[in-house]
Amino acid sequence: MKYSFTPRGVCASRIEFELEDGIVRNLRFTRGCDGNAKGIGRLAEGMPAATLIEKLSGTDCGGKGTSCPDQLALALRAAMERQ
Repeated sequence: MKYSFTPRGVCASRIEFELEDGIVRNLRFTRGCDGNAKGIGRLAEGMPAATLIEKLSGTDCGGKGTSCPDQLALALRAAMERQ
């Protein structure tokens, strides 16, 4: 199933991904740090959402209290709750 999430407090304006039996597919960030967003997408491809949530939750960027990885964890948690 496809999901779209609007992150808050970060440079990215949208996070889109698919979840197939709890596995992350086709992760894309709109805006944000291009290289980091692409890297996160490549690392996340094929990984269990639960593992990503565990590893990425609470990641801070420049003292903002959140980050694109942290926002991804929030998006994945929300998507899993909807399944």
